[in-house]
Amino acid sequence: MPMNRRDALKHGLLGAGAFIAANQLPRSLWAMSAAPAAPVAKAKSVIQIWMWGGPGHLDTFDPKPDAGYDYCGPFNKPIATNVDGILINELLPQLAKEADKYSIIRSMTHGINAHETASYTVQTGRKSNGHDVFPCAGAVVSLFKGYKAGYTGLVPPYVVLTQPQGRFSEAGFLGPNYAPFATGGDPAQARFFVEGVVAQNVTDDRQRARRELLRQLRTVGHVVNADASLDAFTHSEEQAYDLILGDAGKVFDLSQETGEMRDRYGRNTFGQSCLVARRLVERGVPYITINSQGWDTHKQNFQIMRQKLPQVDNGLSTLLRDLSDRGLLESTIVWVGGEFGRRPKIDWEAPWNGGRNHHGAVFSTLVAGGGFKGGHVIGSSDARGEEVRDRPVSPSDLIASIYQLLSIDPNAKLPHPQGLDMRAIPGAAEGLSAGGLLKEII
Repeated sequence: MPMNRRDALKHGLLGAGAFIAANQLPRSLWAMSAAPAAPVAKAKSVIQIWMWGGPGHLDTFDPKPDAGYDYCGPFNKPIATNVDGILINELLPQLAKEADKYSIIRSMTHGINAHETASYTVQTGRKSNGHDVFPCAGAVVSLFKGYKAGYTGLVPPYVVLTQPQGRFSEAGFLGPNYAPFATGGDPAQARFFVEGVVAQNVTDDRQRARRELLRQLRTVGHVVNADASLDAFTHSEEQAYDLILGDAGKVFDLSQETGEMRDRYGRNTFGQSCLVARRLVERGVPYITINSQGWDTHKQNFQIMRQKLPQVDNGLSTLLRDLSDRGLLESTIVWVGGEFGRRPKIDWEAPWNGGRNHHGAVFSTLVAGGGFKGGHVIGSSDARGEEVRDRPVSPSDLIASIYQLLSIDPNAKLPHPQGLDMRAIPGAAEGLSAGGLLKEII
């Protein structure tokens, strides 16, 4: 969805503002948040593919053909992968060829069936209670792997393609300096960064003219009413225009890719987002989220899956191959999943017409790269995919494992505005720990 000019400027300035504020964080506050010495990181970047709305686990990575038509529906012919014993949905033939590169967690669980609270829990590892809103994994990675940790890129350390969730504040109590930079636009358009984040049909020369006009107006403002609080905004504005008009913005320009490469990823929003994510990883961006919308399939689940699964199959399989071919997969974590699964029992009656409701008791997640082993399955659900059968995995287990591979200490303190003792991963007292670190695949 293209952004209007006001939203574009807002996103640009917020993203650039993160540069300055991160660099100006008081040393005492940063010292409080610094993690103890950790092993050398296996991973340098994370690509989180957020299947917004919650994909059906029976329809993707945990097929149940023997459960009967009321559970598996028309998807009763799962296909073998290139790893013996691992079966996935029949509409994912390209991903089936790459199973040696990823592992599937079939026993994710938190028991929450509401979008907002489930999204919060999966992305923070916390229950949604109390007065504090904790930062999501992307914000935490931005804190410990961003500018204060040696990142020097002009592209912000936490990027979202293309729209933030809006379910909760991703930065939490860390504040807006660690919020994601949302690109807006549609990456299926060759120059989506210019067209979406700035404004359609606005040339670079016109942007430079606008920049000069703002400089002149700002000078008048300082003469009339000098205000030191404008300095940070001014600096942020300059950073935003540097990103829009400078070399850094070229990372978002897919016209620099060959037509063949763009075709391989798929000429659709999801596929081209995966291609942008690869380009961002090449630039060293620590955390990229792809918000893939449309997975809340209360109605006509199977019609929607027949449209969406081939796009995921093409885009994700190409991303894994492309990262591997470029020597980047070993240092890039790919995390694929949503806030929960879908109810195994299908609602055939009108108005649902073959829909699935929310299901937080058990669901599936795919992980690859960055130190995660490929070709494994962790845990399992029961015969109908309704409950965890063995090896429950909580969101905090998964996030802690990702932090471990990034050499972020899960017990590291987070800078809290009231100075409270808050850690990167919740302790056992917070009630989310299930099976601990995913030692089987790291």
